[in-house]
Formats: sequence, structure tokens, C-alpha cells
Amino acid sequence: MDKGAARRRLERAVTGEFAIRRGHPLPYGAAARRDGVNFSVFSTQATSVTLVLFLPGERESLLELPLDSRYNRTGDVWHVFVEGIDPGVEYGFRVDCDPNPQPHIVRCDRRRVLIDPYGKAVAGLEEWGDRVAGGRLDRLRCRVVDEEFDWGHEHPLNIPLADSVIYETHVRGLTCHPTSGAAHPGTFRGVTEKIPYLKELGVTAVELMPVTEFDETDTEFRDPATGELLRNYWGYQPVSFFAPKASYALDGRPGGAVREFKEMVKALHEAGVEVILDMVFNHTGEGDERGPTFCWRGLDNPTYYLLEAESGRYLNYSGCGNTMNCNHPVVRHQILAALRYWVTEMHVDGFRFDLAAILGRGRDGEVLPNPPILEAIAADPVMAHVKLIAEAWDAAGLYQVGSFPSWGRWAEWNGQFRDDLRRFVRGDPEMTRTLATRLSGSPDLYRGSGRAPWHSINFVTCHDGFTLADLVSYDEKHNEANGEQNRDGHPDNLSWNCGEEGPTASHEVNGLRARQMRNLLTLLLLAQGVPMLLGGDEIGRTQRGNNNAWCQDNGISWVDWSLLERNRELFDFVSRLIRFRRTHRSLRRRVFFEDETRSPLSWHGTKLDQPDWDGESCALGMHLEGVQGDEPIYLFANAHWEPRRFELPGLPSPRRWRRFVDTSREPGADVVEPGSEPPLPSPAAYVAGPRSVVVLVGR
Repeated sequence: MDKGAARRRLERAVTGEFAIRRGHPLPYGAAARRDGVNFSVFSTQATSVTLVLFLPGERESLLELPLDSRYNRTGDVWHVFVEGIDPGVEYGFRVDCDPNPQPHIVRCDRRRVLIDPYGKAVAGLEEWGDRVAGGRLDRLRCRVVDEEFDWGHEHPLNIPLADSVIYETHVRGLTCHPTSGAAHPGTFRGVTEKIPYLKELGVTAVELMPVTEFDETDTEFRDPATGELLRNYWGYQPVSFFAPKASYALDGRPGGAVREFKEMVKALHEAGVEVILDMVFNHTGEGDERGPTFCWRGLDNPTYYLLEAESGRYLNYSGCGNTMNCNHPVVRHQILAALRYWVTEMHVDGFRFDLAAILGRGRDGEVLPNPPILEAIAADPVMAHVKLIAEAWDAAGLYQVGSFPSWGRWAEWNGQFRDDLRRFVRGDPEMTRTLATRLSGSPDLYRGSGRAPWHSINFVTCHDGFTLADLVSYDEKHNEANGEQNRDGHPDNLSWNCGEEGPTASHEVNGLRARQMRNLLTLLLLAQGVPMLLGGDEIGRTQRGNNNAWCQDNGISWVDWSLLERNRELFDFVSRLIRFRRTHRSLRRRVFFEDETRSPLSWHGTKLDQPDWDGESCALGMHLEGVQGDEPIYLFANAHWEPRRFELPGLPSPRRWRRFVDTSREPGADVVEPGSEPPLPSPAAYVAGPRSVVVLVGR
């Protein structure tokens, strides 16, 4: 918008007859109409509300409109319609509560201009890492967004979750490294540039770490080596639930981030790749009573947050200073509105909910048996085909993996799968029975609760913790670069360094690490459930032993694309496993084996029909008979340091067992292209090398 034209239109809006109209309480937020914009904001505490209008990019307000409590108020909703202004104008609210007998609970302050909790774009954070004296959060404004966009023939892909392979990544970290080759590094357009890579790898969905607006400068920790302030790189401190992060867009103009996000989604969908967003509804970036006030706290603190009744102290189940009052009707409405917006206007395909167990807590922090917000999301007709994935725990010790309220809809990050696979592969004793349970879709967790194997999101690594390469290279975390003297991060990672800590020149150690990575990847990608890969694991990305890289906006977190050529065999290994999974529907079951009249699954040890459930053999064989035209599969895992000879089940002629994977073979020869598996010289037995996984297919 031209500033001169905008100024003239705003002046006409306040001087012309009937320029300011009563407006409408719904929808909340700023809604652009043909002849102006309707503004609406909720507050039970306010005795007065003022709409503040700004020209784009200007610090001082152009116009302040006090709202008449008799004319511009319906119930607890304040509203006004301003004629003659267009999308692009910036705005905020001043809220006062006078008198205020409980200032420790009701935290209105008319000196502050608050942003709209329903705002679709936020101004003031366009430059990544830009620090402003006194902080940037006091300078925030919302922008009225023009939501027109040509989606063409784009449509929801609706890939069944059971058929999905998820790739978790960070918008900035995916392309920020100098080796990325991206023309627009660190942006939504940069993600689009990596679509050919994602297609070659074979994943069906990208799960993006937080893309709603946050302030990456909101940290006081310093790099101990350089003294430089670190950044909140991950972004789990939301400033908005609606606005995409402006600094992830190349176009810094009003609406640029909204437009470029839509362009990214459109391009990914055209390539057959879905978009899942990591949403943070459990807390906000306002922190505790010492934190900044820029939105929810100043509008209606006791509605939006969980507070101690007398002291007003923030209940902190998130570990980040505050906890959203998610099951309050007003907050439920906002969360649902945000999700619907991302589905209907931004066309995303699913959501992963950070610390989702918090969404099951009541107003006093109690755990609710049937949380209204979780049920409302599950039953919402707009989201009937949207993927819903819960991180089923919180920072206060509530752990609901396998018991998260689901209504048949909610899937879960299966943290038990992660831990059990790590234990088995590093050689812990008495893990064969547990491994069998995880490979069969974790029926101990999900069967009997109206769910299926695909409700288990299986992973070995994620953004929070070691990368795959570090999991086999470090016994201890090395988080010194975070500026907290290595006190942060979980101390027990169920990792094993294979004999030496960190980088080594030992050919033997490096060979074992390469094999252990392939063992974990094979078990992950061929287990029942939905596999999720941490972006970069497929090429051996390392964080140098840092298992809590939330503040590392540098080479520790960014994907180093030179690894693709150095570790091309690992990439090929992963992409072939994904193609094998896609080829064999037996690996993507919709029901548990226990629910079959005759199960096609059988378990074995080194001898047929003799699984060693309780001993220390560390050896397990899984025979999956071919069903509905699929080929039989035999997988056996040997976590022992010595080779093991596995007897093989017979096949009806003319089928023969053929080798797809043998991780004990040299990289490059350890996997073949699906469909070109060579036959075994002996049909009776196969010797699995030390610490290896073998996959055979009967054809």
C-alpha cells in the first residue's frame, strides 16, 4: 500500500460521515470487506478498548479510535468497522481495566499496544536475528491480510496415514547451509527448491517445525566460545497461532509470508508431498510474570492462562513459564479457529501438537478424562481428513503414550518405540520380546483403544535429542555450545559410541557406526506403524554430540548438503527401504495381527518356531507371510557381537528367498533395488553377521 494513499484513505475514514460503523463481533480478528475492515477482539476484563492504526512500517500510530462500550461492544467482544481502508494496514489494541482490584491477575495496561490473537500477519519480526534495544516484542503490530491466492487445480492429497513416511525438518535449517545450493536459503521458497530431493528420497510428507511467528532473539544465552548471543532457532515460543513467520519469506512486504507459504504448499502438493505443521498451543512466548506482554496477557490474562487462584502465579506445565488454559471455551474457540484457518486458507494436511498432554488439562491443571478441546478437534468436520499427531507428554511428567484420548483420530509420537529400538540395537539383553511388539505396531499400547497400527508414529530420532549419526557416536551429550555448562538436555540417551567418543579415524569403529545406523533405519522403516525420519539422518547429519540444539542457528543445526555425496550410499539405502515399504502392503497394515483369524505373522529365533524371548541371545526372526498378493518377507535382527545362523522357513515352489538387505555387507552392497533381489545360494539358512539386520523377500 502506498503510504500517501493509505494516509488519505485513513483520514477520509475518520472525517467522512458514517466512516466509522458499529461493526460486528464475528469473526474475531480483522476481516477485510469490499468497503473496509471489521475489527473484533475479546476481553472480559476490559473497561475500555482502543483500536490503533498504523501505516505499514511506521513506528508511530496514525490514528487511535476509542471504542464506545455501548455501541462497539457485544457481550465481551469489542468491535468496529472502519470504512475505506485496505489490506496492508497495521493495527493493534490498547486495553484498560479501571479500576483494577487484582493487578497481579488482571494485567491490562493501556500504555501497551497489543497484537490481535487472531491476526493473520505480524509486523516487526521481518528480519531474522535483528535485535532491537529493549526487545522487539514491544514493537509488534498486526497486518490486515489480502487472502486472495490462485490455487489453480491444487487439492488435498489425503494420503492415508498408514501409507505415509514423514520427514521432520526446519524451514531455515533445511537450506541455510552454504552447501545447500538454494537460491533462497532459509525460506519457504528454499523448501520448495528441495522438492526434487524429497521426491527422490520418497517421503510422503514434510513435518515442519514451528512456522508461526516467534521471536528468535528471545534468549540471553551466549556462545561460550565467541560471546555472541544465541538465538531461539527452533521457535517453540509462539507469538501468534495464525501468522506465518515473516523472516521465512523472501518478500518482506505485507502479506509476503502468507503468499509464499501458500506457494510452498501448492508446489509440494503438486509433487505429491503433504505438509504437516508442528503447532504450539500449550504455551506462548509471553512467559511468566517476568516475561513480555504483547497479546494474550494484556487482553485477558485469567482466561488465556492457567493461574494459581490467590497468587496469580502462572502454572508451568510446559517448562516455558506459562500454560495455556486450553479447555476454556474461549481458548478452545481460538485453537479451533487457528487449525481451521491453516486447513482452509493455507491448505495444510496435518498437525503435530507440541506437548499435547497439556491440551488435556483442566483449569486447575488436573488431567481431564475427556478433554473438550481434544474431542472438538477430533470431531471437527472441516478436519475430518486432517492428520492429528500428539506429542503425548508434557514437561511436568504427564506421559500418555498409548493412553492419549483419541476418539479414533489422534495418532501419537511413540516415544516407547524410540527407546526400545535404541536398547535392542545397542545390545541390551532381554529386548527381543519388546522389539517384536514394536515391529508389530505396538499393540500393547494401541490395540483395544479403538486405534490401529497407524496411530503409532514410529521414530528413532527427532529434532529433540541426538541425530542418528550422533546416536551411534556419543555416549554422553556435549551441549557446551548452548552456554549452560552442559547442564541442559536429557542425560540418558540410550546411545552407544561403538567404542570411541565422537569423531574417530578408526576404520573399524566407523564401519560399526555405519552398520548400526542402517540397523536402526531398517527396523524403523519396516515396522508396522508410520515411520518418521529426522531430516538429514539419511545423509549422516551430525550435531557434534549436541542433544538440545534449540539455540544453534549455525552449522550444528543446519543440514550440510556436502554429506549427500560423502554418504550417498546411506541416502540410497534409505530411499530403497522407503520404496520397499511402498511396494509391500503387508508392511502398512490397517489392523493388528492379533485381530486376524489366522495371523500371517510368526516369530522365530535362530531356530524356527523357537523365539528366545527371555534370554540374552539378542536375536529375533520375523516371518510375514504374503497376504492379498504380497510377497512373504523374512526379517531377522542380530544385536550380538558374534554372527548368528538363522534357519529359514520353506517356500512353495517356485518361490525362493532373495536378499534385499544385509547390513553386515559393505555400504553400497548392503541393499539392492526392490525387485532385483538376488536369490540365496542356500534355501535352508542364512548367517547374519555381528550386529546386523537382514531382510529377505520370497519371490
